[in-house]
Amino acid sequence: MNKKHPTGLLVISRHTESEWNLLGKWTGLNDVDLTAKGHQEAEQIGEMLRDLRFNVVYTSEQRRTHQTLAGILKGSIHPDVPHHIHGAVNERDYGDLTGKNKWEVQEEIGEEAFKGIRRGWDYPVPGGETLKDVYARVVPFFDEEVLPQLQQGRNVLMVAHGNSIRALIKHLEEIHEDKIAEVEMSFGQVLLYHITPEGTIDHKEIRQIDIIPPKA
Repeated sequence: MNKKHPTGLLVISRHTESEWNLLGKWTGLNDVDLTAKGHQEAEQIGEMLRDLRFNVVYTSEQRRTHQTLAGILKGSIHPDVPHHIHGAVNERDYGDLTGKNKWEVQEEIGEEAFKGIRRGWDYPVPGGETLKDVYARVVPFFDEEVLPQLQQGRNVLMVAHGNSIRALIKHLEEIHEDKIAEVEMSFGQVLLYHITPEGTIDHKEIRQIDIIPPKA
């Protein structure tokens, strides 16, 4: 009887609410902390993932992903696991827009340009990166560093950012650039990709915590 090779599991979480998320600011590479709500929701994610065990975890260089990971591991009562920090999954560099309020910028530049910057594939950002630029650094890192581990049946947790995750989703699910604007990575959502030894997706799951409502 042929023994079925185990699938590896790629679990992807966006960092939880940061101080600048709360203020509606474009954060990019700026290093800000999670809010109290963000810390609490990170632990909720961990509780939701208690049925899983990870062989390795990856985060970006921004500390909001490190703080989210700490909450996830605390909530899941997970033992120590090797933690690798990699700039390839950093948030998108928003250049001249960093620190500006998104909704004020929307009023200044109009709806079409605003959507292009937020969700477009190759829409220019003054002094910053497009999603295409982010894709160019995320995908080689994934293919060279992460995928071989998944093909060996290992479980990998990645805590990253909205745009670096969207770039990876595009790669994994072979989404056309014309459709990438429709791809969203919500707060509190976790994606689970079961990867075969051949490197293909066996199946995908989505888990979601209940987001804590803002205080009145």
